Amino acid sequence: MSARRIVALSGGVGGAKLADGLMRVLPQDTLTVVVNTGDDFRHLGLHISPDIDTVLYTLCGLANPETGWGRRNETWQFMQALASLGGETWFRLGDADLAMHIERTRRLDSGQKLSSIVADCAHRLGIRAEVLPMTDAPVRTRVDTTEGRLDFQDYFVRRQCAPVVSGLRYDGAARAEPVHSAVAAIRSAAAILICPSNPYLSIAPMLAVPGLRQALRDAEAPVIAVSPLINGAAVKGPTAKIMAELGLPVCAPEIARHYGDLIDGFVLDERDAALADQIDIPVCLADTLMKDIDDRERVARASLAFAERLRAEMIA
Repeated sequence: MSARRIVALSGGVGGAKLADGLMRVLPQDTLTVVVNTGDDFRHLGLHISPDIDTVLYTLCGLANPETGWGRRNETWQFMQALASLGGETWFRLGDADLAMHIERTRRLDSGQKLSSIVADCAHRLGIRAEVLPMTDAPVRTRVDTTEGRLDFQDYFVRRQCAPVVSGLRYDGAARAEPVHSAVAAIRSAAAILICPSNPYLSIAPMLAVPGLRQALRDAEAPVIAVSPLINGAAVKGPTAKIMAELGLPVCAPEIARHYGDLIDGFVLDERDAALADQIDIPVCLADTLMKDIDDRERVARASLAFAERLRAEMIA
């Protein structure tokens, strides 16, 4: 792949791994990562942006290697003190991680845009990529369940994804404008990759922002989705559970159908090779399991090579 800009759409842990692989194999300052903010919420008076922070911590090497989220070598004295006072401790905030939330909240309350705050944090953390929220406007994912409608973090963290899902909403998305820099990056991109994040919880909120979806439709570059499923199971998170509860086939071809005509190609895990003929767009078979940095770079290189081939076919 040439030194032209590459755009990655990412949620949290799974997407951040591929984004890290892309940053490592691409020339400096040619990667833009557009991150889901549907998970954002206010907690303990602080603005929390879980997916953005996971991407930032992963790209600068601070992420907790055991969980994929939060900071490595974290301490928890704040949470212990909060528990002793009877405070809410279901959403864990580490002592060092608190600095990010406090500073972001301070800047937001002073009138700064989330996108400018994220860009500055990425610069200060030494990240060699552009990191952008999908929008500066509030978009909130709500989960309809058999127990009623839940805010995303109530479903995902407090209830550990236990309630049965019957539907999903992305409140505020229809009125939200995408971050201008994200649209500009998509327009100038040589390739656009949809990372192996949860299609329904992480990518769908981004696609629910009309301007972002339209930018992808209008893109001259190939748009490629990387499957989040391997052998009918998600490496991490509730993707397979949600698909089953929504009455959808739990398989990679269903993910391709979910993205529909937005994508030009699909990266399918080689263990699912028998399913390739069920996908009606070009398919790249690859080992998509990312356990370490070498794996991240391998998946990034395979995805970029696939994008280069599709781009050459589109130009021809």
